Formats: sequence, structure tokens, C-alpha cells
Amino acid sequence: MTAPAVRHRLDRTARTYDDGRVVVGGTPTRMFRLTDAGARWLDGLVHGDRGASSPATQELLDRLVVAGVVHPEPDAAPAPDRPPVSMVVPVRDRPEELAALLESVARSGDRPDEIVVVDDGSVDAAAHRAVCATHGARLERREVPGGPGAARDLGLRSANHELVVFVDSDVTVTPGWLAGLVGHLADDAVVAVAGRVRSAVVPGRLGEYERLESPLDLGDDPGPVGPGRRIGHVPAALLLVRRDAHLAAGGFDDDLRVGEDVDLVWRLVESGGVVRYEPAVVVDHRPRPDLGSWCAQRFAYGTSAAPLDLRHPDALTPWRSSPWSLAVVAAVVLGHPLVAGVLALATSVPLVRRLPGIPPVDAVRVGLEGHLAALRAAGRAAARVWWPVVLLALVASRRTRRPALRLLLVGLADRWWRRGDPIPLRDLPLAVLDDLSYGAGVWAGCLRSGRPGPLLPSVRS
Repeated sequence: MTAPAVRHRLDRTARTYDDGRVVVGGTPTRMFRLTDAGARWLDGLVHGDRGASSPATQELLDRLVVAGVVHPEPDAAPAPDRPPVSMVVPVRDRPEELAALLESVARSGDRPDEIVVVDDGSVDAAAHRAVCATHGARLERREVPGGPGAARDLGLRSANHELVVFVDSDVTVTPGWLAGLVGHLADDAVVAVAGRVRSAVVPGRLGEYERLESPLDLGDDPGPVGPGRRIGHVPAALLLVRRDAHLAAGGFDDDLRVGEDVDLVWRLVESGGVVRYEPAVVVDHRPRPDLGSWCAQRFAYGTSAAPLDLRHPDALTPWRSSPWSLAVVAAVVLGHPLVAGVLALATSVPLVRRLPGIPPVDAVRVGLEGHLAALRAAGRAAARVWWPVVLLALVASRRTRRPALRLLLVGLADRWWRRGDPIPLRDLPLAVLDDLSYGAGVWAGCLRSGRPGPLLPSVRS
């Protein structure tokens, strides 16, 4: 494989101070202090200078990339220069969708070296066999349905190449989709890369909402993936993996019918690998066609929280906070905004001393933004996961009604403005129904398993 040229850019949230010698960014937020030479090197790097690097600058670059402060942007290698890739497609009773996917692959001009379709116990096996014959794909079949994870693993084990890209049957790819993923694997630490799963344009209010708020669409910002990151997980609707790393991590968990991709990605990360999200690579995913199946999908997503908590304790807590942020949020919810403001300011001012090199106003702003983020996250958890308790508090007594209402209003405001742009007010009822369905699934899964982890907050210094 010819290593593609790699550009780098700062994350949009990263800030530099003291003539570039102090860099703040990443999720969770970290601060880096650079020498004068390091500051000049980083400035040149993000402005297109691909000059030779030293061991020291390479180590710094690796740290900045791992922290999510700097993002690599490898050039897409043309097909003759990239290693061979196997494409694995799990499918069950979707011959028309499968045909649309394989047609989009042919149109993209970026065809993998082999295509393996795994029929997961479809009723009409002949229909999928005919589609595969038309498009030059090899068909494997499971007589008994085992879920998408089991189907993907069967396809990976039968694939002939080290790089395997999983593509769901209900998506269509766009030009450059494969080359844009493969370029990231020039970094030996990267074991998997996911693309952006955008909702396809379909008519109707539900389609318009999905285009803005699909849970599969993780947005425009690239970055490393893992628990506690800005990008906590990625779907397997478009996921390129190294075969050996996938098998070493144990593959997909056959016991999980929902959330199996989240579990796999977290195990890859826990084993020391790097998983990246590359939004420049896009596939279009067709959303559920009606409100009933759409709510059922969201409910099913919620039920995965408890099984995932069993496998990855504390990774799915609905709200993380420091004790001081908890105090600020409590003051707001209890109707004492002045107390909340004094607490927020008093706990932010000491950052001026703890963050030398950052202007005092900016240091205080870092602390205040942390408290505001905790408040928004608490409201979000109240509207999405804790809503049964909030509703109970609304009707229980006058003493609990106002705090519950304040927290719920914070959650609704955050829902309205969550991605930086307000969603249309006409879509707010769908957003609420989205949260209610997901939260109901979380509660159902926790009650069924007896694991309350996905319902409990985490407060730590």
C-alpha cells in the first residue's frame, strides 16, 4: 500500500493561546504546553506544511491526534494504490434494498475487490441469490437467522482479504466512499474507520426530521471514537475494519441484536486500537417509513443500554458531573439562579491560577462553560432517560413540581438547540417522541436485566 499524503487540521473547538504555545481542546478537554519550536511546527502543520518531522514532533502529533485536538485528513488513494478490500453485506428479506446498494457501488467507481453478501435466513433466498448473480457478489447463507452481527462475522470469516468493510443493505454509497476510509489505515494504530450515515431524502415530515436528527448521523466533525469521547460510538452501517483486529477482539457478540456495533467498537478501543470517524465519507440510509416502526426502532435502541452496561460498566451513564457542577445544577433546578451564578463563578476563578498561559477571562470562561455543559446534559438526561421520574415529580406534589419543570424545560431547550442550530418548532413534537421512545426502551431493558447503570448519574471530581 502506498501511504497517502496526510493533511492535519485543528478540531473546531480547539483554541490556542500565548502565541500558540498553549493549546486547549479535545473531549475530555485537555491542555497542551508547547515549546516555541513546537508552536511553530504545529502552526505550519495545520497550514499545509508537510515538512519532515522529528521523533519529538511525531510524538507530539500522536498525542494531539489521540486527544482529538488535531485530525488527520489522508488523501484518498486511487484503487490501484490501495490494498484489496472485501465488502460484507448482511441482509434479510431485502432484495430490492440489496440491489439498490450494489447498484450504487457500481456507480461509485470505487468497487471493492470482492463482495460477500450474507443472507441471514431470508424467507425468499432465491431473490437474494438472483441479485448477487446480477452484481457479481458471492452469497453466503445462514439457514437460521442469527442477527446482523452473526451475519457480518460469517462474511468476514469467509472473506479473502485483510481489510473488510461492513455495509448495511439499507444504505447506498457515494463516490469515493471506500478510498476515503482506507486512507486512515496507513496509520498502523487505526483498527477501524466509520463513515457518516446520513438519512436519505424522503418525502414527509418524518423524513425531514430524520435528515436533521437521525441517531445514525454523527455530524460533520471527525475524531477518535470511544466512551467519554465527543463521538462515543459509530454504527456498523459503514465500518471498515482490520480482519485480524476484529477477530482478536472477539468479533460481534451474537447475543446482541441491537447495539452489537457499539459493543464491538468499544472492545476494539479497550484492546488498544484506534477507531476513527470520517464524516467526509457518506452513505445514505433510508429511514423507517412510518411512525410506528420509527418509534419501535428508537425503543429497540434504548433496550441495548442495559446489555451494553453489563459488558462496559459505567460507559452509558446518562449524566456525568463534578461535585461543583452538581451544586450549580441543583441551585438552578431549585430556583436559586443567584446562588448558581455565585457558585459557578467562585469555582471558575481559581482556573486563572491553574491554567497559566491562558488569559484570565478565557480561563474563567472554560469553567463557566463546563458548568453550563453540565446543566444542559442534566436537562438532556431528564428529557430522554429520566422522564418517567420527572413526570412522577410533576404530579407528586407542589414541592417537586417546579424543580422537575425547570429541569424538563432545560432539556427541551437543549433538544431544540442541541446541534448548534435550532430544529424547526414543528419538529419538536417528533423530537420529544424520539426521546420518549428511546427512554422507554432504556427503562424496559434495565427492568428486564435488573441493571440500573444506564439510569444512574456519575458524579466524580
